[in-house]
Amino acid sequence: METEGGITVRRALELPGLRGGVPEVLTCADRLDRAVRWVHAGEAPNIPALLKGGELLLTTGLGLGSRPADQRAFVRKLADRGIAALVVELGPRFDRLPAAIVEAARTAGLPLVQLHREVPFVAVTEEIHTEIVNGHYALLQRAEEVHRRCTEAVLGGGGVPQVLGILADFAANPVFLETPDGRLLFAAGTGTGPVGADPLQVWEGLRGARAAREEPPAGAVLVEVPGGGLGAGSVRARLVLLAVSGPLLTVHRMAAERAAGILAVVLMQARQEDEVAARGRGDFLTDLAEGRVAPEDAPAQAGVLGFRPGGDPLLPVVMRLAPESAPSGSWALLARAVAEELAAVGAPVLVGVRPVEGRVPLLLALRPGTTRTALADRVAAALRTGAGRAGLERAGDRAPLVVVVGAAGDWAAAGAGLRHAADAATAAQGLGERPWYDARGLDIDLLLWRLRDHPDLASFVDRAIGPLREHDRTSRPALLPTLEAYLAHAGRKAEAARELHLNRQTLYNRLARIGELLGTDLDDPRSVLALSLALRARRHTR
Repeated sequence: METEGGITVRRALELPGLRGGVPEVLTCADRLDRAVRWVHAGEAPNIPALLKGGELLLTTGLGLGSRPADQRAFVRKLADRGIAALVVELGPRFDRLPAAIVEAARTAGLPLVQLHREVPFVAVTEEIHTEIVNGHYALLQRAEEVHRRCTEAVLGGGGVPQVLGILADFAANPVFLETPDGRLLFAAGTGTGPVGADPLQVWEGLRGARAAREEPPAGAVLVEVPGGGLGAGSVRARLVLLAVSGPLLTVHRMAAERAAGILAVVLMQARQEDEVAARGRGDFLTDLAEGRVAPEDAPAQAGVLGFRPGGDPLLPVVMRLAPESAPSGSWALLARAVAEELAAVGAPVLVGVRPVEGRVPLLLALRPGTTRTALADRVAAALRTGAGRAGLERAGDRAPLVVVVGAAGDWAAAGAGLRHAADAATAAQGLGERPWYDARGLDIDLLLWRLRDHPDLASFVDRAIGPLREHDRTSRPALLPTLEAYLAHAGRKAEAARELHLNRQTLYNRLARIGELLGTDLDDPRSVLALSLALRARRHTR
């Protein structure tokens, strides 16, 4: 039986030291397969308090007491400490063990052994300790063999699946790699039995169990995969071994801990390679947008990067992140999550990252039978889901990202479309949150954004809505939101009132006050145009 680096009580009794004492098992012979963690010899009455559990206690019985009640209490304390067995040498104290001791051991489920001949306890202790140390060394060798095989697999070009497969075969149980929040990354079975048939079914059961409680299933082994350069104490992933085909033992945990170190290196290397590749694709898309790649050369360069749209129109898309929500760790995580989500869109896609500008540019092939709007809807949803997986959150009242879709066209138009979408995405920061923006619908915002440092724009905004801004600084209710809602609904008062949760008369009173403060007629088209431009321009002026 596996004793996780120690030996069993049965094996200890078979060694020459104790065998020379002619051992006789008086109680719990069916529990001799208990593991012996250590050996302790002593005669003190308080010796139970010195034990931690798993010991084989050698004694002549001097500390057992003379009264039956004391003897029973002594044995119960030993059992409560979880020792492996009690071995009493007959002679100076007892010529045979009292019934109280025997009955107490039997009741407590503690193996009790009496030795009929005197043995040197020091020699017995050294002998058993040597056996235990040898057992631990054997476990270490087995775990190191797994480490060696995993290392060879990685050096031979393998990755996470190969490492998990080796560990699963060694443990004869399924092995999973999950994110720190419990999302499955990789799974490996044993290749035999129900586990090998479909380890993902086992994972689904595990996930259901975790939904009800935080702790892992009984008998499972969890080992953290360190996060390397992401910060002290950080965790990149976790190894989960489940006891499905058989129990998981100390040697399996030792092997998992060694495999975790290899996985940390593999994941770090993969992340670095992913980030380099993602940045390379981002550089190509930026060069295309800036005209540094000729349209006739673009298909070949894109093909090298794995993007082959054929003759389909190209749809440029740019996702821009708010500065507060840019990924603090690796952009590779964002790129990978976005790419995995975009794979479900069903169209060839080339996605890159531009950390300096906080952008994720991409090109997609617009397949026949798919409209631009339908593809944009799916792409925007995939981008937002991928960004969520990468941990992007709202930054105060600002959405963490905006998605801008350009006009579809050929390679000659793709560069200009990407550049237009990228500029429009910058100008769209701070607009109301939408699934995606049409770049063509942001041209006014883009023009105002490009004029953001011109003093005439700030003067225009101040002349147009300055009195309202001053009013809202000192008085309530604020009137700028009323004007914004009114203009957003093209002067339809009923719709504006519903959005503002006002009755019509209150809205009329506020509009009259706005007209009075601004000295303008809100029914005059030219005044409405000027106010609309001023409201949009104020986002860009200091």
